[in-house]
Amino acid sequence: MSNELPQPTEPGIGSPTTSADNVLLLLQLIGERQALRVAEAAELLGVARSTAHRLLTTLRRRGFVSQDRPNGAYRPGPALYEVGLAAVSRIDIRRVARPVLEQIQQETQETASLAVLEGATIRFVDCVESPRSVRVGNRTGVVRPAHASAVGKAILAGLPDEEIDRRYPGDELPAATTPAAMTSAADLRAELTEIRARGFAVNWEESSDGVCAVAVALRDTLGHPLAGLGVAAPISRTGSREAITDFAPVVLRAADLVRERLRRPH
Repeated sequence: MSNELPQPTEPGIGSPTTSADNVLLLLQLIGERQALRVAEAAELLGVARSTAHRLLTTLRRRGFVSQDRPNGAYRPGPALYEVGLAAVSRIDIRRVARPVLEQIQQETQETASLAVLEGATIRFVDCVESPRSVRVGNRTGVVRPAHASAVGKAILAGLPDEEIDRRYPGDELPAATTPAAMTSAADLRAELTEIRARGFAVNWEESSDGVCAVAVALRDTLGHPLAGLGVAAPISRTGSREAITDFAPVVLRAADLVRERLRRPH
């Protein structure tokens, strides 16, 4: 975050208004930077290190921030993500993304879908079906394991490792509907690393037999994942994993369009 933040002064730190301002600024800093140390927080807020440490400790106790290890950097905690998801629920992401879904379907002639993360599952909230006679059908309302779908993996890849650990605390993943789905949390973490590197996720018969998909995360203006946007097609038509990834540039451009729409006042 830039140094344009208002800088509270230490003498007024005891006032409720100033303390509340500092807490809100800390949350904003952590949300944008994804990692913040006590010294950095103190400098950016214009307060003593002891004050910054006290505020961060309070936020950690409430679950708004977390630490990998003692004296480590503070990162977004589960409570902060829950607040973010609650805010997303008030944004009609379907209305914002619908024209883009229609554009994807026209460009690819395959089924375009929008999904949101719910714990360790995803729920499809909108869909534009392919006009072809053999196609992936409308899945609006369908729930799938997040680790077994392209849209789910795309969203998960946008979360920090601490949040992945919270959603998948064990060694084994929840049961999926096809034998192609991953079963190991270690395998999931490895694939999420690959997705972060290449920018999109692929599903090859992991959620449904005979179906493949490619997807990207839809991010807010701070880069946090709001939802997943994907294209799904019958394997009988695509024929290979390489063929479905040919649609990756389409969904990546579409995600940029949605982000631009989110920037506009509604």
